[in-house]
Amino acid sequence: MKIIGHPWIQSPQFITIISKEQIAQTQANSILLFENIRASIKIIHYAKKEGLAFGVKISTINDALLAYNLSATYLLVEAQIALEIQNIAQHYLFDTQIIVAIKDEEEIAQYAKMGIDGVIFQQTIK
Repeated sequence: MKIIGHPWIQSPQFITIISKEQIAQTQANSILLFENIRASIKIIHYAKKEGLAFGVKISTINDALLAYNLSATYLLVEAQIALEIQNIAQHYLFDTQIIVAIKDEEEIAQYAKMGIDGVIFQQTIK
């Protein structure tokens, strides 16, 4: 299980992106994060073309499948659909990692028991 943003573990920073111009201002090791796949599709295509690592916030199975096919590195999924999307990802052997945002360390074990690929502490997302 990947743990992103824990103070003991060095992790990339996730930067919420709403414009193409913001990409040029991010550090090389940052992960671009798009709030909405449909509203961000042009910028996502640009990030993919440039070979940049990116994640997409996901609230539906359809959006998860589309983001995977767009080569998203991470799917930041809502907690209530995390297990369902993780099962689909395992069935289709996604390279994309399924992660859930958490507020504190106590939540790590819960998602580990569910088999979720990883968690990210909310304060890591800028």
